[in-house]
Amino acid sequence: MNKFKSFYVKAGSLVLLAFSFSSGLSAQAIRSLSGANSPQDDQNPVWIGNNTLLFTRAFHPDNKGGITDSGDIWMSKKDEKGEWSEAIHRPDLSTPGYDFPLGLEDLLTLLVYHRDTERNGIYQYSKFGTDWNFLRKVNVEGISEMEGNLTGRVSKGGTLIFISGKRADSRGNEDIYLTQKVGPIDWSKPVHLGNVINTPGQEISPFYNPDSKLLYFSSNMQEGAQGKDIFIAKSLDGSLSNWSQPKRWEQISSPGSEASITFISDEEIVWTSTQNSDGFADLLTFQNPEKLIIPENFESPSAIVLNQTEAEEKVEIQEIVPIYPSSSVGFPEVKVQEKSVPVDEPNLSWLVIDESSKSRILDYSLFSKKGAEWGIENGPLKLNELKKSGVTELRFQAATYFPVAIPVDRILSGEPNVILLRKAAPGSTFTLEKVAFKRGTAELEGVETLEFLNEIAEFLTENPDLTIRISGHTDNAGDPGLNKALSLERAAAVRDYLVEKGIEFEKLRIAGWGGTRPVASNATEAGRAKNRRVELTVEN
Repeated sequence: MNKFKSFYVKAGSLVLLAFSFSSGLSAQAIRSLSGANSPQDDQNPVWIGNNTLLFTRAFHPDNKGGITDSGDIWMSKKDEKGEWSEAIHRPDLSTPGYDFPLGLEDLLTLLVYHRDTERNGIYQYSKFGTDWNFLRKVNVEGISEMEGNLTGRVSKGGTLIFISGKRADSRGNEDIYLTQKVGPIDWSKPVHLGNVINTPGQEISPFYNPDSKLLYFSSNMQEGAQGKDIFIAKSLDGSLSNWSQPKRWEQISSPGSEASITFISDEEIVWTSTQNSDGFADLLTFQNPEKLIIPENFESPSAIVLNQTEAEEKVEIQEIVPIYPSSSVGFPEVKVQEKSVPVDEPNLSWLVIDESSKSRILDYSLFSKKGAEWGIENGPLKLNELKKSGVTELRFQAATYFPVAIPVDRILSGEPNVILLRKAAPGSTFTLEKVAFKRGTAELEGVETLEFLNEIAEFLTENPDLTIRISGHTDNAGDPGLNKALSLERAAAVRDYLVEKGIEFEKLRIAGWGGTRPVASNATEAGRAKNRRVELTVEN
């Protein structure tokens, strides 16, 4: 079957997409869950019965962590007419970090994954009326070893969890694993599902139906994948370790990326699809109940070889090529064969935010640094290509905002990178984090210090109306009078360097505060290091 052609406006009131299949099937219309969707990223739908859908919404200003929050749990309800209510935030199930619902362990117990400073792992919540009350953390051996934004689903009456994440034994990016319940709050160490399901690419959002023995998941490197598509594999025995060759689910494939599904009934599903360049997903369903066209005739993977195309090679890897199935363990025997496999690495995406108002900044410039030189970037970027080309930092600039530089090693691939910019408004303060001095002196030290001050000079040149106060600070060690004098001398050293670069002397004022204005505890070296700083404050 061919990919369907579609177009829709994100979070519209009612959105229809026409499917056109070469097989001659009648057109199938789908719609956005208009009440549930938003301009933000809506992912991980989980149907928990009672006409209730839970899902993860990222970067919404009402999230507990605000617009930089990578995912809170939200809820939408379906009425008798089949319409979906406006989504409601569930702070009782959310943290300031990343949260997603795994599903019901039993009728009154919900499992939720949190990745936050206070809660990190899988937790039980108990239903009480319309509320969910925090119950306790469950023990999943080795869950802390898994990286990335985990996704997955509870299955088989709350005794299995299929979960995706990146671990030391992953073939590429995220792989799919299985953990089984072994006690009231104890679960086994997640087991890798093997090389039939997992590829050197990305496999995420598993959903297993124990009645049909079908595993649904999203992959960008299974045979036939275009972007991320939903694939289906069948368990060939009761071990859940012997799987058929996965087949692409043509019925819900699109030119975008499909990431996760949930079944409401045998004829009704909700899934997520990304159609826009911002990388954000919407929740979709069929406009009318449709017969689900599930692939049939699942075959044993007697000889699975990833198709080679003439596409440009993105990543060099060692591919594990199965030869014959092993009846003793249920996995194909393998040999290692070196070959170049094209990995469809996603373009990097950015969410540039005003730090104060939490509004999105659309008009900004992006620069990359190679060696000591900066150059502007205009086209799409891929993380692997940046690293190969020698780029070490990216800098984001917008008019009237202090610039921010991000090391390439801190950039995320496959999800939006949140960049906070601080507006250069009266009263706003910007710490010169890369400015260093020789110990106990006001002498600027290091190439990085001078390069950073050159960037500040460029910013001030582009904003000539600003009057800036440069404030020096120290920790509280030593004589307070000497500390105050040293902090003033360091502020003066920064001013003098900026004046050398063409900034008007009258626009630069200085102050030295010694150790009287700490931003961290002086009881530790880490705190004292934060207190030794130079700041810029906008005065007009």
